[in-house]
Amino acid sequence: MIDRLTLRNFKAFQDMSLPLGLLTLLTGLNSSGKSSVLQSIALLRQSYETGSLEISRHRPEAQSPDLRLDRPNQGFLLNGELVGLGTGDDVLHEDFAGDKARIGLGVDEGPYRYGWTVGYELEQNLLPLLDVDLPSTSEGVAAPTGPEAVAPSFLTAPFQYLHADRISPAEFYPRDHYAVIGRGFLGVRGEHTVNFLRHHARDEVPEGPLHHPKAASDLLIDQATAWMGDLCPGVDIQAHAIEGADAVRLSYGFQGALGPTRRRRPSNVGFGLTYVLPIVVACLSARPGSLVLLENPEAHLHPQGQTQMATLAAATAAQGAQVIMESHSDHVINGVRLAVKQGRITPAQAVFHYFRGDGTGVEVVTPRVDSDGMLDQWPTGFFDELENTLDQLIG
Repeated sequence: MIDRLTLRNFKAFQDMSLPLGLLTLLTGLNSSGKSSVLQSIALLRQSYETGSLEISRHRPEAQSPDLRLDRPNQGFLLNGELVGLGTGDDVLHEDFAGDKARIGLGVDEGPYRYGWTVGYELEQNLLPLLDVDLPSTSEGVAAPTGPEAVAPSFLTAPFQYLHADRISPAEFYPRDHYAVIGRGFLGVRGEHTVNFLRHHARDEVPEGPLHHPKAASDLLIDQATAWMGDLCPGVDIQAHAIEGADAVRLSYGFQGALGPTRRRRPSNVGFGLTYVLPIVVACLSARPGSLVLLENPEAHLHPQGQTQMATLAAATAAQGAQVIMESHSDHVINGVRLAVKQGRITPAQAVFHYFRGDGTGVEVVTPRVDSDGMLDQWPTGFFDELENTLDQLIG
């Protein structure tokens, strides 16, 4: 699990260290840095998965900060499957420029600290690796030694990253065997969700916090149907392959007063169900040690559904996966607080960060939650618009 993330000269962050929990909620105004936190993690993962960020050699002794390691084509790959960040000019903090500029990302996992520093290249999308810490420790635990170093688990563990821009109702969805079977990946837009559900429909969701008590069985398809039913009562979902085509079809049914209705295409049941389906499947398929990054899981949901998204995220964390999500919803934050009060997760497992900035720098406030779901501070701008509006209405 990632315990702490450090960002130096990365986008809006000049020097920021963020503690993370099993369930971390990133909130704040638009363009305040929330998405950049998720992007930094995805950037490291993207660079590692493409072979651009090896973890196999220790840095040379007395390494000069201006001397690049002898690793051609090694560094941060800015544009790829997970994120498309542009060039070095787009990711360097604006207070720094020139050949001496450096960008650093660091991760604490348990007692170990990993860090990477790359150089600034104005128009390049592979920023060259300058330095690497593999790994250090400050807690008295011996770090691995020798020519090889074990990659941090967040680079190798089961992983999902769902962007705010997800799949919308459509006639067909892609049928990619490698993404679904080889990698178990839903795609950053959730584009492989329907095919994943088709292939893994009969996988069992183990007993535990993610197991829905009203589901017809332990099978993933029935568990997903039950969680989706909390958002739209009576709904059921089916995923089918289209014979002779590299595509799959999604359909919805509903349990009416006179029995099941005829099945309907996604375009005929509203936007919200299809938009949230990748979130539900990502959470239900997560296992202990998985890492799940979510942008705006509440999008296109009514308030009750937004609270239910928080319940699902808390259950995923309680099952042992790490969930880091960005949200603009007070219903989501209150849902997480309620999950703490109900004992679904502990106060120590839930971390709240409120971001505020002016586009050039970021301040982060971290309210702490107690066992009753109460926060120890409520900074200005932190989901206080309802009270502000009511004051004006009754004033």
